[in-house]
Amino acid sequence: MVKRMLKEIGTNAIETERLILRPFKAEDAADMFRYWTSYKEVTKYLSWQAHPAVAATEAILKLWLRSYDDPMCFRWAITVKDTGDHAVGIIDCVDMDKNIPSCEIGYALSKEFWGMGIMTEALRAVIAYMCEVGFVRIAARHNTLNPASGKVMLKAGMSFEGVLRKSDVNNQGNAIDLAWYSYINENKE
Repeated sequence: MVKRMLKEIGTNAIETERLILRPFKAEDAADMFRYWTSYKEVTKYLSWQAHPAVAATEAILKLWLRSYDDPMCFRWAITVKDTGDHAVGIIDCVDMDKNIPSCEIGYALSKEFWGMGIMTEALRAVIAYMCEVGFVRIAARHNTLNPASGKVMLKAGMSFEGVLRKSDVNNQGNAIDLAWYSYINENKE
């Protein structure tokens, strides 16, 4: 078997019909807190809790900005063209295995933009980007109590693989079931 080499291109801006996915910048903290990091409804099914103050958002953003030094860091702020350059969400590579090569995508979006196809559009664009990087398997998962996230994955072209029962913990420390989806990059170089 020939080992596929991954392109170490890091986080470059991606433009879609309605979105610009771009690297985060230091001045995004206020928008992040305003739109999504402070909302329990947004983080309800995520592994991290809503931030109690903008200082928590600023602290995580500082870590993210430093991570851009790694050419294998893939993390985008989601901005909606019609609303300006506000960071209304995130989509990123939360895990990768260079040997397979596979990666897992995670995301969060301001409730103001739910139900508009924004996350589906962002996920499609990131799947294409990760295929360009050279990943063979692009996966995503969601808490089974959040079926809307699974609909996003399906609409973005991913296939449902199954449920791993009690395979992770939520931000409250409770064991949860995770539904897994994947996109297989069939392109041969």
